[in-house]
Order: sequence, then structure tokens, then C-alpha cells
Amino acid sequence: MLAGSPDEAAVARAMLLGDRSFLDREQADRFRETGVFHVLVLAGLHVGMLAVFLLWIARRVLRLSLSAGVLLTLSTLGAYVAIVEDRPPILRAALMAAVYLLGLLIFRRLHLLNAVGIAAILILLFRPSELTDSSFQLSFLAAGTIAGIALPLLDRSSGRYRLALDHISDVTRDRGHAPQVAQFRLDARAAAQWLAEHGPRPISRLATNLVTVPCRVALRFWDLILLTVVIQIAMVPLMALYFHRITLVGFAANLPAVLLTGIVVPLGFLSLGANLIWGGLGHAMGHVLGLLVAALVGSVNWFAQWTRGSFRVPSPPLPLLLAFFILLAVCAGAILTGRRSATWAATLSTLALAAAVAIHPFAPRLNKGRLELTVLDVGQGDSLFLAFPDGRTMLVDGGGLPGSFYVRGVRPGIDVGEDVVSPFLWSRGLKRIDVVALTHAHEDHLGGLSAVLRNFRVGELWVGRDVQTAAYRSLLDEAVARGVPVIHHVRGDTFDWDGVRGRVLWPADNDPGKSPSNDDSLVLRLEQNDEALLLAGDIERPDENALLRDPQPLSADFLKVPHHGGKTSTTEGFLEAVHPKFAAISVGDPNPYGHPSPEVLERIQAEGARLYRTDRDGAVSMLSDGHNIEIHTFFNSQ
Repeated sequence: MLAGSPDEAAVARAMLLGDRSFLDREQADRFRETGVFHVLVLAGLHVGMLAVFLLWIARRVLRLSLSAGVLLTLSTLGAYVAIVEDRPPILRAALMAAVYLLGLLIFRRLHLLNAVGIAAILILLFRPSELTDSSFQLSFLAAGTIAGIALPLLDRSSGRYRLALDHISDVTRDRGHAPQVAQFRLDARAAAQWLAEHGPRPISRLATNLVTVPCRVALRFWDLILLTVVIQIAMVPLMALYFHRITLVGFAANLPAVLLTGIVVPLGFLSLGANLIWGGLGHAMGHVLGLLVAALVGSVNWFAQWTRGSFRVPSPPLPLLLAFFILLAVCAGAILTGRRSATWAATLSTLALAAAVAIHPFAPRLNKGRLELTVLDVGQGDSLFLAFPDGRTMLVDGGGLPGSFYVRGVRPGIDVGEDVVSPFLWSRGLKRIDVVALTHAHEDHLGGLSAVLRNFRVGELWVGRDVQTAAYRSLLDEAVARGVPVIHHVRGDTFDWDGVRGRVLWPADNDPGKSPSNDDSLVLRLEQNDEALLLAGDIERPDENALLRDPQPLSADFLKVPHHGGKTSTTEGFLEAVHPKFAAISVGDPNPYGHPSPEVLERIQAEGARLYRTDRDGAVSMLSDGHNIEIHTFFNSQ
């Protein structure tokens, strides 16, 4: 149907069938940045629109009875759930729709808040673990906010004026409205009478509709604005917790997106159905569908141009989250019971906490006065986080490989920088990294750093030798574009951060090369009073021998084992010179390169060092006060 418009076809597939495999990565990112990605994820919005459309077709077009219309709607929704593979958000939304529709069969106009509660209880009875699932929390928070806050506010604002437009010529109904609303009704009636008396005959016949229809459209637009604002504010904490993103343009971007989605979803299914019956009709309707999807994409792209419209934030503290949701519940209770002063107080307090989540004015969660090194579990790659006693931070490498390429715009594996390294840094409350150091330009060390540059304010980028590869040059260009100074380091360079003395041991020079090599690795030795750390990158036997000939000390209490424990590194002479008490290998499992080598493991064991491996222990954290070292691993801390 949309063969001539592959971009629109990809968005339509996502919106109607939940298939995002054809969606371009950059386009998907723009939907995320503008807070509109939910229209591409089949959930309550799509199921609700589909249910309303089906019930309208059954009742108004097919003229079925209420029970027959409800049964037809429920059976079609069941088939739709089966088609889209029983995805949890769809299942929840379909269950809520079923609860509401079954209430109609027994002539009970179920309050939406009760429908939300019943659906949640039914799901948790059979799947209690869903309570900790992010999609469960997000979907029911959105539905509960609509039912408990947005709809009551609409009933007391625009809802009263919509009712006032009913039977506007019947003066006996005027007294049933509040004075302000009654005045609006009188003004609308007077305007309709003036048009009927002074306008041409065709206009005179439509005078009432010419007044009431624009008023209803304006009131519905206000409804959409209020719904969008309320939902966006309520979702701030969970969006920060799970996606670490605050979208300022979401309030505006969602207005055209939701309006267009309300047309695209029913028209899309009509077009699919028509195409099954008659291909020509399906293609004709598909042309209109393509124009609407193109308008949606254009709207998202326009808002995405606002570079300051979206930013990333660390994980909010748990007490702040609890306080926000307690106040949100208090706000809903005050609105439902009509307590004005309590509503204002709870609303302002909730807004203040939402602002605190977005701004995150909290200090990072670091071990002040101690040196920390964490070897992150990034699979086959390296990424080391260091926090210094004075609070300064350094990230050495960013991992890579699993998601370094794309198939049809979709990453077949995770983006290590976005999905592993950045969440760890956010979990520590970090918004800034003082130094990002790249040991060498192999993908398993470089691949995740682009995401780090995007997501954090970086003070400096440290590199060793330059190489002429596209990935490395792209990283440098991105750093320059973001105003991050690029500093080249060679053997002999030093720094001193609050008593932690650092020295660069390798590379020997900064002569550029054509392609990256393990021999280019930036090797750092950190010394704090009686303790020392050696971060050896991926150096191999020739570099180790060169370091042994250098008069600078190599001894270290903690060794980041070079080259993931590969057999071409960590020679006996090198180990004897370092003589570590603790050693950590960053390695993936299963490992296609045979790392770590059994020979290396034997040599480390013979040296008497306690060995840690990220494939078995998870992330390995070391804390030092300059006299003693503590080691904690992810699996042991669980």
C-alpha cells in the first residue's frame, strides 16, 4: 500500500502492527527526543482508539444491538491481540477495554478509575511480578492519571461548557447550569439567533451548528492540551528512572501527534481491510494514510530541531519518587472530592517535585575521600569508571561491539554506551564526567563513547595515538562539536588529583598510525599513598617488554589485566614486575576469542593474585583509602 513511501510505511507498520523492524534508527530517536515515541508502541492509545472505532462501526454503521456490538468489539480486539503477539501493554489495554465494555452489557457505566483498578488487580493475581515491570508501571500510571486527575478536571472545566451547548435553544434548561456557564449558553444562543436573522438563507438554517460546532472543537482541543500536560507531568519520574530523559517539547509535540494518531489508527485498519477486499481501494486509502503519516513524521522532525527540547538526567532518589507519587495520589483525591485549597497545595507540591526530578540538584553518589575503580561488565570490551577522593571522575573506555552496526535501521544487539555504561553512571547520580580516556581505537573500547559524549557533560577527552579510521575520527569530531577539548597523552605525562598521582606509561610517542593497534594503548598508573593501580589497556608482549625496560615503577596492588586475558599479554616478567594482590579481567561470556587464556590464568594464580572476572563476577569495584583495598563484585552484592 505504501511501497512508494518506505519511511511512512515503516511508521505505519509500527503504529498498526507493532513492527518497528523497518523503522530508521535516527527517526526513532527523534520520536524519543520529542516524547512522542509512545505512538509507535502499541498500547492503550491504539487499543482505545480501535475499541471506540469498532463499537461505533457496530452501533452506527451495522446497527447492531449493544450486546452484539460489544461482542463484536471484544472478539476483534482478541484477534488483534493475537496478531500483535500478546505484548504486555496491549494485553493490559485490551483487558481494561474489556472490563469497560462488559460493564456496558450490565448497564453499569463503570468509572474509568475503577476499570483501571480492576484490570491491574486481575493482572497481578495471575502475574504478581508484573508490579516491578516498567511497562506495567508506565501504562497504569498513565491510565490512572487520566482517570483520577485529567478527566475530573475536564468535567469541572470544559465539560460543563460542552453540556451547556446541548439543546441550546431550550431556555428551560438554562437554570440547570452554573451562572458563568449559563451566561456562555446565553451568548452562544444570541450569536446563533443573530446569524439566523442576518445571514443568508443557507447560513440561517445552519446558524446553531455554525456557533456550537467551533465551540465544541475548541473545547476538545483544550481537553487534549490538559490531558497532555497532566500526563507529561505525571510521567516525569518514571521517564527519568527508566529512560533518563526529560522532554520539554513533549507538551507541544504530543498535540499534533495524538490528533494525527487518532486518525491514522482507524484509517489504517480500514485501509488494510479494504485492501483485502479490493486492492485499488486499499491503495487509494493508503495514499491518504501516507499523507497523514508524513504529516506526523514532519511534525516530529520539526520539534526535534529544538536542540534544548530534550536532555538526559540521572536516576532520581527513591525518597523523591515516593514523595512524588504520594502527592500525586493526594492531588487526585483532592480533585475527586472537590477540595479546592487541597488541590492547589497538592498540585504545586507535585510540580515542585517534578522540577526537582528534572533538574536533579543532588550531589553524585560517590565515596568521598576514597579512590574508586569499577570495572564495568560490558562483555567483550573495556570500560572502567574511576572516582577520586575529591569527587572528580574519569571514564576509561566505553565498551562496544554488540550494537556497533545496524540492520534495516535496527540495532541487532545492545548499544553498550547507551544501555550499559550510561545507566551505570546515571545510577551514581552523575551528569558530568571530568575526563573520558580512550586507550585505543578498537571498537570494543571506543564504541560506547559516542553515547557517553551525548548523554553527559564531558570535561576532557584523553587519547593516545591518532589513527585514520572512520569511527575514531567521528568520535573526535563529535567531541569538538560538543566543545570537549581533545588532549593527547604520551609516556611521562602526569597529573595529581587530591593526592592520587597519575602517570602515563604508554604510548611512547603520539606518532599517528593508519589503523588501530593494541600497541597504541594508553596505560595509566595511579598511586595513592601505599596503594597503586595499573590500568594496562590492551598492551601485548612487545609493549610489556618495553615497559620493563623503562625505569618508572610498574608495581601495583590492583591490575586491570591487559587484552582481556589474551595469551599474547600478561607475560611472566610483566606479572613479576607488577606483582598485584588483585587482578581483574574484563571479558565476555561466551567469548569468541578464547579469552581469557588458560596460560594467563595459571600465571596470575602462580603470582598469588586474587582474580576477578566480569563474565563470572559481574562488575568489579575496588575502594581504596591509600592504605587498604576493598573489593566488591556485582554478584556477591546481590
